[in-house]
Amino acid sequence: MENYNQTSTDFILLGLFPPSRIGLYLFIFVILIFLMALIGNLSMILLIFLDAHLHTPMYFLLSQLSLMDLNYISTIVPKMASNFLFGIKSISFIGCGVQSFFFLTLAVAEALLLTSMAYDRYVAICFPLHYPIRMSRKVCVLMITGSWIMGSVNSCAHTAYALRIPYCQSRAINHFFCEVPAMLTLACMDTWVYEYTVFVSAILFLVFPFIGITYSYGRILLAVYYMPSSEGRKKVYSTCSTHLTVVTFYYVPFAYIYLCSRSLRSPTEDKVLAVFYTVLTPMLNPIIYSLRNKMVMGALRRVIQRFCSVKM
Repeated sequence: MENYNQTSTDFILLGLFPPSRIGLYLFIFVILIFLMALIGNLSMILLIFLDAHLHTPMYFLLSQLSLMDLNYISTIVPKMASNFLFGIKSISFIGCGVQSFFFLTLAVAEALLLTSMAYDRYVAICFPLHYPIRMSRKVCVLMITGSWIMGSVNSCAHTAYALRIPYCQSRAINHFFCEVPAMLTLACMDTWVYEYTVFVSAILFLVFPFIGITYSYGRILLAVYYMPSSEGRKKVYSTCSTHLTVVTFYYVPFAYIYLCSRSLRSPTEDKVLAVFYTVLTPMLNPIIYSLRNKMVMGALRRVIQRFCSVKM
């Protein structure tokens, strides 16, 4: 391993890609995913804003998910890409703290927002007559605001503590971004108390929301089972299965890293699993939740027609 200056306050991000041709191919693949995520999420935000037919609670929540994913992937990939391209792997102490803060804020906010979206579908299918009351505009705003606030408060606490830990070993973080579990391996003090708080946070913001999402979709599937239309059942089953697949891609790797002991994981495992919730999920969300939706595709056609008529 290279000898990095241990007297510097900067951290060194060892990165995701090996310095080989395979590493270059992986880099190009990640950049393509990044561009797809940017285009997909930005398109969803603009489409929901421009088309009045999508001004409903469901799509209001979807627009927020796209906004979070847009910021989420932009917090991680550009720095990772520049480190690989220019070979400058250092990140300042403050820069590491800023990246960690935004990552944790967006990660928790998205976990809570996904729970709100599952609840929205649960109410729409199981209690359609109560939907206008249970999912009013005020309730949607409270859900979204609560997600951002709880994410920010949780992130502030963890980032502030992580930056106060004395790092007396090498400052080379064996990861591609400043994630708290990877930073803790460099601490020269016993961090078991703090690791316990990380464990509790993971239970609150990962396990409980995942249980809530699973319960919501379980109730939806149970309600749909008694539907007379077999075509309607197939449609809902298909939608629920794809939604649960993306949710699993997001929650399960997250939970494994933040709930399992360090002795049971390797840095390589952590990096591979982190790709699922930092790179793949922001790209998949606009495809699974939105672009496969007939209303979204209809709105896309209307917006295109509107712009073409204006030009003519």
